[in-house]
Amino acid sequence: MASVDDAETNRKFATEHEADFPILSDPEKGVATSYGVLGQTGLARRWMFFIGPDGKILYIEKAGAAQTADAGTTMVAKLTELADKGLIKRKK
Repeated sequence: MASVDDAETNRKFATEHEADFPILSDPEKGVATSYGVLGQTGLARRWMFFIGPDGKILYIEKAGAAQTADAGTTMVAKLTELADKGLIKRKK
């Protein structure tokens, strides 16, 4: 996950929500700009990027904030689809 918030804000968010994944702090907005997710308000859009083992983007889920509540389900479904196509490997 990437955020344009500073590291301390992200630490507080992670603690509050018991996040068990890393959050990239991008307050200078370089990563958000490079990935094309920086919105007009200066915040990053909530897109999911599925990146293959070779570093190439396999798929971009752009439903964003509209599907935040179901993001986990969306992610698992897409990972399953990519694995079924042989684009990524399943962990055993």
